[in-house]
Amino acid sequence: MTNLIGPGVVEIDTLLGGWERVTAGYLIEGPAPVLIETGSQSSVPALLAALESHGVAADALAGIAVTHIHLDHAGGVGDVARAFPKATVYVHEKGARHLVDPERLVRSAALVYGDLLDGLYGRLDPTPPERIHVLADGEEVPIGGGRTLTTVDSPGHAKHHLGLHDSESGILFAGDAVGVRLPDAGILRPATPPADFDLDQAVTSLHKFAARRPTGVALAHYGLLDDPESLLQEAEDELRRWTETAEAAWRQGGDIEEALTARFGDTFAHLPEQHRHRMETLNGIHANAAGLRRWLETTRGAQPGHTH
Repeated sequence: MTNLIGPGVVEIDTLLGGWERVTAGYLIEGPAPVLIETGSQSSVPALLAALESHGVAADALAGIAVTHIHLDHAGGVGDVARAFPKATVYVHEKGARHLVDPERLVRSAALVYGDLLDGLYGRLDPTPPERIHVLADGEEVPIGGGRTLTTVDSPGHAKHHLGLHDSESGILFAGDAVGVRLPDAGILRPATPPADFDLDQAVTSLHKFAARRPTGVALAHYGLLDDPESLLQEAEDELRRWTETAEAAWRQGGDIEEALTARFGDTFAHLPEQHRHRMETLNGIHANAAGLRRWLETTRGAQPGHTH
């Protein structure tokens, strides 16, 4: 499924788990077209079918860029690189080695996802190191005809996270740095998973996005959102609400997940069960609580009343 969302910008629904409008990739068209996000390994058949139907030949794709290496964004890189042998794989410097040798990343993902790893996401095949181009902050990826994607180093959600700003459409591809807002849910939720979440870095990244004055922000989960200034402010406000709630519970020796559930758990109560299930699977309170707990332990020390 494809949708034109801007000049030469094609949104591709990568259909994680067969779910529509949950995970997106974006094709930037030009003399040297680049795909942003492959989705998970389980999404590769849907992605390749969409690219084929859009007329992207095996020797035509010039680049494959991922905003970060979490498996719902980059799990398909190895497969897609094989399918498009002339494409350069673009990735943050802190993620490159995991694309070459994904064993550690997959092992960590198995601990987080459990049975969902193979049942929903799949794994990650290695990418030959000579296919990989490590991106620096502010680097320009050429699309041709003067069109470029400028990288924005944007840690906070993950240390290996970067945004990509399209010079022609003005759209900024934000990965997970802004959060998750599924069309069927319509509410922005921060994404604060372990192991790298950091509030100060996340807020700084949002400010860097805003400073580029994008015309729109495209989320991996899911789609193009307008009014970037308001959206980025909303993302910061929500991040602060979640971190303040987590820290208050943590300082009282309480359970962070319980505190987050009490404050935010009914956000999607009005939605049909299938939409609640998708949101909680993709960006559940449990995972966010774990990331916030680790951030607090790293920055504040051991939780009061606890020894670990």
